[in-house]
Amino acid sequence: MVSENAVAFERAAGRTVLKTLRATSPLRLLTPRNHGSGAWVIGANLGGGFVDGDAIRLDVEVGPDALGLLGTQASTKIYRCPTATCKQEIRARIDEGGFFVSLPDPVVCFAEARYEQSVTIELRASASLVYVDAYTAGRSESGERWQFVRYASRTRVVREGKTILFDAILLDPRMGALAKRMGRFDAFATIVAFGAAALPVVETLRASAKESPPDRPGAAIVSAASPLEEDGAIVRVAGVSVEAVSAYVRTLLTPLVALLGDDPFARKW
Repeated sequence: MVSENAVAFERAAGRTVLKTLRATSPLRLLTPRNHGSGAWVIGANLGGGFVDGDAIRLDVEVGPDALGLLGTQASTKIYRCPTATCKQEIRARIDEGGFFVSLPDPVVCFAEARYEQSVTIELRASASLVYVDAYTAGRSESGERWQFVRYASRTRVVREGKTILFDAILLDPRMGALAKRMGRFDAFATIVAFGAAALPVVETLRASAKESPPDRPGAAIVSAASPLEEDGAIVRVAGVSVEAVSAYVRTLLTPLVALLGDDPFARKW
């Protein structure tokens, strides 16, 4: 059974408010206050994570000139899945002048976990986006480094009907031992930014291409940046630990604090 959930942000009286907030088990949606003009929604799981066969669908709408942030309370844990794949689908639509910021904590797949996620973000011409997607090797300290059964992720960003980004990741040990293929790296992240409202972030991401840590033996962080369209950028990060990747991602997203009017990382990472 798929858990159906919805969030809608709208602009009213000079700031963003929540027009719709609907959550069904196992998902909870929290609405913490912040010092900026946007509205924040934080997802949490009643069971602490996904268990065998859990499926969640979340629809997000960001109205004209609204600023909405979607995050998570902690890492998304995927527990052992002996019979069925856990699934998560997010579908977001950002209207003219809207700004959507998606900052989930990394996905952590335990041993024998099976997980699939699909994210589709539709932008109107003047909409803006900052999106982060991250995953880890699992519970390395418990001897479960890259021991999950399957991890699959697809991200699609569409602007005015045109696909401007399609990114897919599939990790399956049947294609080769994951620990060997991943080498020294235990965490990965992708950062995507588009649009006028996100321009300071886009500029920082593009500039990182000239300052990216070199891929030298033993380097804690390796990253690669590329422009996307005329007003976008993407950065991919690999690191030897979750802490290293999280710190580097936070550095790249430093301009976001001023854009939001508050620091979404203040009590995290």
